[in-house]
Amino acid sequence: MAKSKDSFACGLGPRELIELDACTQCGECIKFCPVQDVTGRPSISPPEKIRMYKEFIRATDGLRAALFGPREVDRELLEEFSRAVFECTTCGACGEACTVGIFTQRLWPMLRREMVRRGLGPIGAQREIPGVVEKTGNPYNKSAAERFSPWLPEGLPLRDMAPLAYYAGCTGAYEAMPMVRGDALVLREIGGPFTMLPPEEEVCCGFPLFITGQFDLLEGLVKRLVEGYRSRGVKTLLCSCPCCVNMMSRDWPLFYGGPLPFRIMHMSQFAAAAIKYGRLSIKRELNERLIYHDPCYLSRGVGIIEEPRYILGEIPGAHLLEFARHGAESRCCGAGGAARKVFHENAIAIARLSIDEAAAKGADKLVLSCPACYSKVNEALQGHGKQIRIIDIMELVSELI
Repeated sequence: MAKSKDSFACGLGPRELIELDACTQCGECIKFCPVQDVTGRPSISPPEKIRMYKEFIRATDGLRAALFGPREVDRELLEEFSRAVFECTTCGACGEACTVGIFTQRLWPMLRREMVRRGLGPIGAQREIPGVVEKTGNPYNKSAAERFSPWLPEGLPLRDMAPLAYYAGCTGAYEAMPMVRGDALVLREIGGPFTMLPPEEEVCCGFPLFITGQFDLLEGLVKRLVEGYRSRGVKTLLCSCPCCVNMMSRDWPLFYGGPLPFRIMHMSQFAAAAIKYGRLSIKRELNERLIYHDPCYLSRGVGIIEEPRYILGEIPGAHLLEFARHGAESRCCGAGGAARKVFHENAIAIARLSIDEAAAKGADKLVLSCPACYSKVNEALQGHGKQIRIIDIMELVSELI
């Protein structure tokens, strides 16, 4: 029997339903949740969100509902759940620690989509994202004319057609310009032609829409970008934003309707290969202690952990430190899941935990490889008692070549 539109299970796939049922409420994930670190509110913890949603399903899909009709779920309870699921940074640390392997980095957006379907989400400024993206091509309400002009260096071997393409992404282009400028300078040093879409054609990858459960524009955005790169003969698409890379790798094929006509690479993968095969050399010494922060959607999302460390290890004189939690177990910077648009205090407090640990370990530089991290951690540094220089990995490499 088909589920009604009021069913809380109808919008979820078999995997999500199995995962909801699999949660044992052991609470192991709570120790790794960045939101719990700064709020300490069990009511918004991962197992509590799962418990609440299972109750919604029982009310509309359980045996009692089948026999006596679905019960109406209390509106206040739904609003409480919606706030909890949108306060999450979707970092996936809870899933990494999950004893039964729940893929929470995917589960939370699916639950958010259900709240959007019911008019209970997203929250605050998150609601504005579709309209702004549709109007300007990016979630920051900035003009296309501003996308490349402030940071794109001269002398790049840009071509209209090339097998290699570079996608700057919205957060890098508008919020973390030193990062994308570093990408471009490293590409110039490596040599070889590459292409970029014109600024009015390089629109949002769709991640902000996906992560807030607002899917309506996704198919159009994805097909527009994929066809733009395909028409330029692209075989490899480079990007340094982990959220973009995750979206491109995992979700573009779904919204495109089949395999992509090119492969996706993170900038650190491309630069690491260039160093390995002698196309990029870091010659200047840097006698400093560096500590690298693994972005959630790079480490847990697409499994890129070793390449950034390989690059840093090739810097003469540099000494690499590690956070207590690193690699796939890294702590979120606080910027993820579009939560920073509404829960600003949480994001700043989470970011400062990483700043404090980096300073306590005696690092000279905190190295990042994510534009959202770059923007939020720099913001968290302002007025904070602990100070450290924050730099993107390609920005650092571009200073040393």
